[in-house]
Amino acid sequence: QVRLVDSGGGLVQAGGSLRLSCDASGLTFSTYRMGWFRQAPGKEREFVAFIRRSDDSTYYEASVKGRFTISRDNANDTVFLQMNRLKPEDTAAYYCAARPDGPIIPLDRELWNYWGQGTQVTVSS
Repeated sequence: QVRLVDSGGGLVQAGGSLRLSCDASGLTFSTYRMGWFRQAPGKEREFVAFIRRSDDSTYYEASVKGRFTISRDNANDTVFLQMNRLKPEDTAAYYCAARPDGPIIPLDRELWNYWGQGTQVTVSS
């Protein structure tokens, strides 16, 4: 049974930093693409970033590029999201996601197979 456990959220002032973690089990982690999505109240769940398993290349949503960094530790089946220079508009529940790696660029939530339970990030102005 695949399980993704998100952690690391919290309350931070604008301009601050947080590091999210996602511990995976029940899958061959090194063969999966890992990603992060977020969902603000009243809004759809949106793509934030993903990292490929093949070459650790990354892809970011435009508004977080240059501020957020996704990384993975295949030895410990963990994916991270380092978030710097946080803004109030980054406030959301953040969800880890996993899907088998492949050639497509999966920006839609429907293209991801497994999800974490979410961790809340709140950025105060």
